[in-house]
Amino acid sequence: MAISVNGGNGSGGRRRRGGTGSLAEINVTPFVDVVLVLLIIFMLTAHVMEFGIEVDVPKVAMVKDKTEELPVVTMTKAGDITLNGKTVNYHELGATIHAQFPKARGVYVRADKETIWDGVAQVLAVLGESKFQVNVVTQPADSADKGRK
Repeated sequence: MAISVNGGNGSGGRRRRGGTGSLAEINVTPFVDVVLVLLIIFMLTAHVMEFGIEVDVPKVAMVKDKTEELPVVTMTKAGDITLNGKTVNYHELGATIHAQFPKARGVYVRADKETIWDGVAQVLAVLGESKFQVNVVTQPADSADKGRK
């Protein structure tokens, strides 16, 4: 008495029609490649989207770490003033901040280290008149820079 469990054709239970049948499997490699490329793109663009405008802020010996979400006023070398990436006139800066951020009591000010001081002083005066606490954004000084001067 003989029993054939796999159909008796020697294929181990898989049936092929005409000898050219294909085994359907999901190839995960292209999916992983796409996911990794997207991850790299998001990691690179997240830093750029943090502030949007490139300015070279001055370096100081002591930097206070703050994590509050406050409006960011940025001044470029050319003297252009932006509020969170949108160009504004410094005469209307206080009113614009009050309108867009009604609960904000403080403001971050980022200025390129080569910005003419007169423009920075005017912006600080406008923010002071508008009763904002001004927080100047700087970078920590490198240990090599501390020895100079």
